[in-house]
Amino acid sequence: MFKAGQCFNLGLKKSGVNREYSIYSGENDPYLEFLIKDVQGGSVSPFLRKVPEGEEVELHGPYGSFTINPNQANQGSFLFIGSGTGVAPFHSFICSYSNINYQIVLGVRTLSERYDLCDYDISKIIHCVSREPWDGFNGRVTSYLFDKTLDSTNTCYLCGNQSMIHDAYELLRGKGFSGDQIFTEAFF
Repeated sequence: MFKAGQCFNLGLKKSGVNREYSIYSGENDPYLEFLIKDVQGGSVSPFLRKVPEGEEVELHGPYGSFTINPNQANQGSFLFIGSGTGVAPFHSFICSYSNINYQIVLGVRTLSERYDLCDYDISKIIHCVSREPWDGFNGRVTSYLFDKTLDSTNTCYLCGNQSMIHDAYELLRGKGFSGDQIFTEAFF
């Protein structure tokens, strides 16, 4: 059993090489799902892509405290800020807590990185596309947030690359959010 927002160490059997991946599925789903970007030259992801269906992999966990207290999940409001596959724990939160009040601001490079759009209330997700023109916001997450008035009662969860996490954290602090309102999970 895991809590939404946690991760597992995942790798090939007997390889001795594992990487942490955030859980994508909901707590009550009858399966365990991960959103994994195939990183060229990566230690694990290129090999996981080639694993035949039904073959066993190494799995250790769950780990982590990047979670929401279930008693608070349906109270208040949450601002989820992420980049790329950093949307994985947010997807798990939304699948696990059906009445959660959320807004997602997600940075992606291209439109093809907008995963499983049908799983979200489309009015609650803003995509910031940085490397491809489109009708929505073009640019980085922090550029989008900089010009916005944010609800200072939100609890904020940030997940993605370290640079984005650092910049978004500083931006939120500058807009009056306390450190107690901001939770982070940085990748690479």
